[in-house]
Amino acid sequence: MANVRLLSAIAALGVTLSLTACDAGGDQNSGTAEGGTLVLALDQSEEHPSFRALEDFADRLAQETDGRWNIKVNANGTLGSQQDTVQMAEDGSVDLMVASGTLLENLNPDFALYGSPYFFESIEHQMSVLSDDTLMNELYTSLEDSDGLTVLGGFTQGYRNVYTTEAGVTTPADLDGLKLRVQESPLMIDIVNAMGASPTPLSYGEVYTSVQSGIIDGAENNIVSYVTTGHYQVAPYMSMTQHQIGTDYLVINTDSLNSMSAADRKIFDAEWDETMTLDTKLWLEETETMKQTALDDGATLTEVDEAAFRKRLMPVLEANLEDPKNREIYEKIQEKKP
Repeated sequence: MANVRLLSAIAALGVTLSLTACDAGGDQNSGTAEGGTLVLALDQSEEHPSFRALEDFADRLAQETDGRWNIKVNANGTLGSQQDTVQMAEDGSVDLMVASGTLLENLNPDFALYGSPYFFESIEHQMSVLSDDTLMNELYTSLEDSDGLTVLGGFTQGYRNVYTTEAGVTTPADLDGLKLRVQESPLMIDIVNAMGASPTPLSYGEVYTSVQSGIIDGAENNIVSYVTTGHYQVAPYMSMTQHQIGTDYLVINTDSLNSMSAADRKIFDAEWDETMTLDTKLWLEETETMKQTALDDGATLTEVDEAAFRKRLMPVLEANLEDPKNREIYEKIQEKKP
């Protein structure tokens, strides 16, 4: 697998270098590039809403720039894990990658605020915030100087729920003693601890076999990923805790972004805005489809004692609001509720 990833990374580097060759002799940071192919790394499958939205983005960008700019979307983690590809975006061996909020939290702790439990009231509320440049510009540009990365915006991950190998999780007490996989994130560790389970950090690709072999008792994720990864086959009980509305961010190498002419950048931004809207539409449709697939294939979706989980989780949110700046951001964002 390491060799496959290395070869994929070399191939991606070759395509990215072709972008420089299209610069017509100008400085890559001066906005004079005439075009090229942007390499995008995604760890989801071709059936996932994010892939479908990004493919549509690529098609529209090519059309609107008369073929000057193209995007090659590499799905299924073929260029590496998110931890791998964010480093590749930093050094320019890929141009774009999709990063979970929990990954970016490790680059800038300010991202953790936006993943706090109950931070967003709904997906509609979340997307109205993520698409608001006035609210988000400071965060989206916060990695430019330190990591050479610009955040373009975000996709919803939908509501995240707990799923386990055994039935019966309706209250936090039912999670006592259970080991749940979490992302390698201080925030997610705090969330799972607060709910009463034992957090076990693992990479995304290790979850299926770790559940199957009994290393962990389950995990937490949205229902789309729960089904598309096949996790529902080995942990067929999902408890609808809805403890977080997660976010994936589209990240671009800042030099790649700045290489575009002003006219092409305007097109790029407009098509990206449309992509966020499309992804949300696809996500909501796919959520209903995946719910039915899970039920048809024998999984059980269980309602929980929402008040009991909220009581356990609100202190995690409040801890992230102790900083006066975070409290001010939170209050502004609550004003965006539809």
